[in-house]
Amino acid sequence: MILNTGSRTDIPAYYSDWFYNRIKEGYVLVRNPYYPQQVTRYQLKPNVIDAMVFCTKNPAPMLERINELSMFDTFWFVTITPYGKEIEPFVPEKEQVLKSFQKLADVVGNERTSWRYDPVFISEKYPVDEHIRSFGHMAETLRGYTKQCVVSFIDLYEKTKKNFPEVRRVTEEEQEYLIDAFGKIAADHHLQIHLCCENSRFVRKNVDADGCMSKEVLEAAIGCKLDVPKKKMARAECNCLLGADIGTYNTCGHGCLYCYANYDRQTVIDNRKAHDVNSPFLIGGFREGDIIKEAEQKSWKDGQMSIFDIKDMTL
Repeated sequence: MILNTGSRTDIPAYYSDWFYNRIKEGYVLVRNPYYPQQVTRYQLKPNVIDAMVFCTKNPAPMLERINELSMFDTFWFVTITPYGKEIEPFVPEKEQVLKSFQKLADVVGNERTSWRYDPVFISEKYPVDEHIRSFGHMAETLRGYTKQCVVSFIDLYEKTKKNFPEVRRVTEEEQEYLIDAFGKIAADHHLQIHLCCENSRFVRKNVDADGCMSKEVLEAAIGCKLDVPKKKMARAECNCLLGADIGTYNTCGHGCLYCYANYDRQTVIDNRKAHDVNSPFLIGGFREGDIIKEAEQKSWKDGQMSIFDIKDMTL
């Protein structure tokens, strides 16, 4: 199975000590965001977890203890955009994040890292030309530290419109121009662009719409074929494997105006006060009436020798 940590919050940036405690304990409890009394218990063991997937804007807090994940295969998405503090108020300086990305890749390998340049929106401060300039600088800085980049354009979720009312959609003409420019820059720096839930008409050389966390992407990362159950592949939006997320909504501290996972800043502050680094839950603890069930977990690896095992045998 694939364990996802990043669709609801940023665990590496804000909850790394808690996560390492859960690794030590060997399990985590996750409250259903829509039916709070329903709690799922996930084992954090390498015999049932084929890959741990992280999505973060700041991997630095994880790096000092990253050897504690050595028994797991991991895959890392690191989001780095051109936006300043007026849009991403608590994200570290971008040059700092770029350096953290490089350090991360030095440890886990460039086949297990992916740079996310998303969401893309256009404004007076961030016009098309500024995006192209920023994308080029970041692509050059990350050359050799990753083999891929995920690009998507902003979606106007209700939470996004509430917290970022001045934002507007990117026109199809702007999207076409940007993808064409990004594709050429990516090719120059040996990067494959994966579009995230975008129109397949943007597909071209070095740009695909096959999914950023698809079966194929993860197979290449862990060096092993995966026999994924069909029910895990049934997604209308894309081919990504996004189930089994252990995060919690309304807990990410970055405060990005475009965020779909936070309702508002005060809710995040209140929730983070309820975080206990020793709790099996990310936020809070047990509640009266909790119904705890064991997650259905088993390895999807097909048993074939991985390409990394083959390389080791030839050394």
